[in-house]
Amino acid sequence: MTIENTLREKLQAEFSPHFLEIENESHNHGGSSTTSHFRVVIVTDAFEGVRLIGRHRKINTLLAHELANEIHALALHTFTPKEWEEKEQKAALSPACAGGSKA
Repeated sequence: MTIENTLREKLQAEFSPHFLEIENESHNHGGSSTTSHFRVVIVTDAFEGVRLIGRHRKINTLLAHELANEIHALALHTFTPKEWEEKEQKAALSPACAGGSKA
């Protein structure tokens, strides 16, 4: 199973999202790994009343194994359905890579 599939399965099972997008951004970063940088956009009712830091903590806890072993960077864009509508169903793009290994 790919890391992307693992992320998708875990996030779907835990949060039952209305929208979930997982993008492998590893090609934007130096180094030999092809699956180490990911961008996640997730829209779920589970984030109602939860501050941004709490949302990120929930995801980081859920993906602790992957973050400790396979994932170097995880860009999280977390929304409630109302916030997602207000953003016109668009999340910010990840910034350009600011360093790291350049193989």
